[in-house]
Amino acid sequence: METVVLIAVLILATGIGIRLIHLLNAQHDARIEAYRFSDPLPRPPGLPDDTGRRAHRTGADR
Repeated sequence: METVVLIAVLILATGIGIRLIHLLNAQHDARIEAYRFSDPLPRPPGLPDDTGRRAHRTGADR
């Protein structure tokens, strides 16, 4: 009987923890969405349009 109660308490505590993490993540996402970031810095002269890692791949080495 004690084992069943312990398992039930563990499942309940896990569920509460999952719900709390979900609520905190939603609150954090709302804060990020509401924050106004500054305009991006201008691209220095002489750089290509796309400097990402994928822009440098040719596909020949795959």
